[in-house]
Amino acid sequence: MDATTGPVHYHKLQLWEPGMESEEEEEEEEIAEPLVLSLRRLQNTPRNEVGGLPGAWARLLAGLLLLAVSSSLALRQLHSRDSPRGNLGSVAPPASRHSHRPGVYHHSAIISPAATCSQLGQELLVAGGNVVDAGVGAALCLAVVHPHATGLGATFWGLFYNSSSGNSTALTAGPTQLLAPGLGLPMGLPALHLLHAHFGRLPWPHLLTKPAMLAEKGFEVDAPLASALAVQGTKGLCPLFCHTNGTPLGLGAQATNPNLAAVLRSAALASSPDLTGKALLNLLVRDLGLELPSAQPMPSLEPALQLLLPQGVLFTTPGPSAGPELVELLESTLHSRTPSSAPCPPFLQTAETPVSSALATVDSNGSMLLLISSINSSFGSGHLSPSTGVLLSNLEASLAPSAWACPLILRDNLDDTEADMLGLVASGISRGAKAMSCTLLNRLATLQIPQQPQHQRPTESPGICGQGALLQVVVHAEHAHVSSVPSGCCPFQGY
Repeated sequence: MDATTGPVHYHKLQLWEPGMESEEEEEEEEIAEPLVLSLRRLQNTPRNEVGGLPGAWARLLAGLLLLAVSSSLALRQLHSRDSPRGNLGSVAPPASRHSHRPGVYHHSAIISPAATCSQLGQELLVAGGNVVDAGVGAALCLAVVHPHATGLGATFWGLFYNSSSGNSTALTAGPTQLLAPGLGLPMGLPALHLLHAHFGRLPWPHLLTKPAMLAEKGFEVDAPLASALAVQGTKGLCPLFCHTNGTPLGLGAQATNPNLAAVLRSAALASSPDLTGKALLNLLVRDLGLELPSAQPMPSLEPALQLLLPQGVLFTTPGPSAGPELVELLESTLHSRTPSSAPCPPFLQTAETPVSSALATVDSNGSMLLLISSINSSFGSGHLSPSTGVLLSNLEASLAPSAWACPLILRDNLDDTEADMLGLVASGISRGAKAMSCTLLNRLATLQIPQQPQHQRPTESPGICGQGALLQVVVHAEHAHVSSVPSGCCPFQGY
């Protein structure tokens, strides 16, 4: 019996290695054949004569064992057929042979402001997805559960490092475009679809399945959303985020957005970013009584900005973002060789800082995706489109993101294929480029990437991950590390 119940075969199955099904069948044959042969030998011994009691017991035992083995093989083959690669939630993350401190994983990890969305990212990773699948899926999830900070009406920026090719690519939003004064052009779906179409691995519909389900069947109001609702009130947000008596939903209440679920399901069928954005835009302008804009700039993928540093090479986003400002500040500091002794500016939100949402994904090979999005103010413009469930942003040209949107990735040694990688992305930062450059220089001074960034800590409660949070992902010693400042404020998952 011991030979048939060894756990090693099940550990291999959970890793989703290519060719696993054929390997599994070979292993099962190797297990089953000795059992059959040994039972035949048992039946042919002198004591097992026909009609004798010992022989009858032997035949009965042999039959039961053969039935158990064949049933087990049939069940495993049926489970293999019914649980294809990419079927979310079909298996739990593979059990590790040894454990690490929280935030350190063997394969890959994700960190985001919402536990539900970090869990979705993990499910996509376990299902065979890469960091782009996990990040895009989590961003779509946040569009449902965190409408105060992001959504399909948001503007997105991103930075992706591909460890296989060594290339770094930036997702850029392009010039800010308005549908009407105070109403920004919705760019969420085109941006995320474009990113996934070029770098994702799982089918696009898989990424929208759970976000659509959350929007239709309901999601729990978490602390960041409950806090934003308490401050905002219910103007323009009922009935989605209000009780029947008109008061805003509180912590732990259930919210639904069935029209947004329909939009997400429709987006799952779109064949291009253009169709994804246009279908939603047509619904929005009809709802709000607007006209389609004559110019509709689309998000684009561009080579990331690069800066050679003594410690390696830095990648960040080009304009319009704070990336060029970040590069200029770092170059100035390196040329002066006199780093300032003043403390880094704290990662705190101010009245002038746009409301934003950030997430990060990483794998142990060094691939990273950093995403940040914004609808400018809490709940954006406050204009909820009835037939889509989408809140439009009020991000205007005069509120350009040049002061805060600057995710960065640092690769240690270009000649070392196993070099350490560091990724930093922040939400709700005042004077973003200055804060990020100071944080990076302090990080480089420690010479030990996996440690927490050294800078002045904000005073907000560590229980809420939202405005004023810095997310860090690291690849070190073939492991993926994730952390946040304030420490522990953002839920993370991995395997």
